[in-house]
Amino acid sequence: MPNVNPNNTQIPAPRVEFIDKATNYVSRAWYTWLFNIYQAVQAGERYGSYYDTTTQSAAAINTAYAVTFNSAYVDASNNILQFGVYRGSPTSLIYVDNTSTYNFQFSLQLVSTNATAKNVYIWADVNGTAVPYSGTKVTLQGASAASVAAWNFVLNLQKGDYFRLMWSVDNTNVQIAAFTSSSPVPAIPSAILTVTSIVGA
Repeated sequence: MPNVNPNNTQIPAPRVEFIDKATNYVSRAWYTWLFNIYQAVQAGERYGSYYDTTTQSAAAINTAYAVTFNSAYVDASNNILQFGVYRGSPTSLIYVDNTSTYNFQFSLQLVSTNATAKNVYIWADVNGTAVPYSGTKVTLQGASAASVAAWNFVLNLQKGDYFRLMWSVDNTNVQIAAFTSSSPVPAIPSAILTVTSIVGA
C-alpha cells in the first residue's frame, strides 16, 4: 500500500457535525477526511491489460517457458490500459511499481496438433521462482482438440517485483494458438492477462 498521511485515518471528533448548518454542505473537517481517504485509495490502485498476437510453441518437452504478451489493450481514446503495472523485456515479465496484493487473471488458447494425448502444465512465477502449489495440469487429446486454460492467481508482490506465467508440455504437438479475425468474431489472441491490485490488502 502507498505511504499515506497518518491524519488520513483520524475521523473528526464526534462534536464536529457532518453537515455544516451554515452551508448545508459536508463540513470542512469531514470533507478533508473523506478526500484524504479517497486519495489514499486511488494511490493504491494498479492495473494492466495485455495480450499476445503470436502462436507460442514449446521447443522441448519438460522445459519451462514463459508466456509472452506482446500487446497492451487500449481504451477508446487510444490510451494504454495500464497504471503502475508494466511489461519488461522480454514481454513475459510483468512488473509492479507498488507493494500490494495483485490479482493476475489469464486465459490461454491451447490447441493440439496431433491425436496423441498430451499434458500442458501451467504455473505462476515471481522473480524467477515458481510459486508453491500454483501448478495445474490440462490434458488435450485429439488432432484438433482445443481448450481454454483460464483462472487467476492472487499474489502479494513488493515494489519492483515481476510476475511470469509459465508453461511446460510433455509433448511438443500443442500450441498456445492465435487466430486472425473471421467475421463476426474479432482476432483471437494466444494469451490474455489482466492485472489489478487489491486496494487495502
